[in-house]
Amino acid sequence: MQRFGDDGLLKVIMPESSKTRPRIKFILLSLAFIFFIIGLSNPQIGSKLQEMKRKGVEIIIALDVSNSMMAEDIKPNRLERAKRTVSQLIDKLHGDKVGLIVFAGKAYVQMPTTTDYRAAKMFLSSISTGIVPVQGTAIGEAIELGTHSFTKDNDKNKVLLVITDGENHEEGAVELAKEATQEGIYTYTIGMGLPQGTPIPVYDRYGRKDYRRDKSGEIVMTKLNETTLQQIASAGEGEYIPATQLDNLMDDIQKMDKQEFESKIYSDYEDRFQYFFGIALFFLLLEMIILNRKNKYLKNVNLFEHKIS
Repeated sequence: MQRFGDDGLLKVIMPESSKTRPRIKFILLSLAFIFFIIGLSNPQIGSKLQEMKRKGVEIIIALDVSNSMMAEDIKPNRLERAKRTVSQLIDKLHGDKVGLIVFAGKAYVQMPTTTDYRAAKMFLSSISTGIVPVQGTAIGEAIELGTHSFTKDNDKNKVLLVITDGENHEEGAVELAKEATQEGIYTYTIGMGLPQGTPIPVYDRYGRKDYRRDKSGEIVMTKLNETTLQQIASAGEGEYIPATQLDNLMDDIQKMDKQEFESKIYSDYEDRFQYFFGIALFFLLLEMIILNRKNKYLKNVNLFEHKIS
């Protein structure tokens, strides 16, 4: 505008022209843009830690991960079927605590007891036969570790669920299950596999299939040992359950008295983007209302002008 002429002359020629209004409109548009960007980042609040009381049964699942669990007498194999069985069991839990133990020649705690079922499924999905370096089937050690893995202040309504094909390579499992009952622990067993026996497949890196053999070159056969699992369940005041009859286990668990315990969880985050979008829209509407030139009705109003008589 300064190229057209003198500033004083322009005021006479263009009395409705305004220098401040375009600047104000630019500032309002910039503020609207900034608040839109903040809104798009979706600010959230509500990450405080809160305590919730729950009632349920404490369950520890001891899962056999020995090489015999790779047998394919039940599809796709014993271990994968066992993991699906555990996943189905977790889906049916409501307010109960669940923990995971893996065992072969040794037993290890895979996940302490928790009410976070999503975490339980995440740990479950990572289980494989290579997770325990020592091979074998130490059911007794798994029962002993499970006995010491329950919450200390809980003296009843505890379930130890042993999922295996029953090929126990160590003695003492029945006695340990009986001792566990003195601490209020009921031991249930779930048998994976068929009693007829089947070889254990081995795949090379090219996907070619062979079978596991002993030192003499004979193919190793593995079969479900229901007798051992029935003895363990009987000594542990539980029940032996075939993998296809999981509903029977859930019925027994639901009949137990629920133990009250507290669990700490994070509360859900609450979105706050709508407030920033609202402020941005306000600035946009304000920018649209303000014109680039002076209002013809208000241009002559000057509240601070002092006339000398």
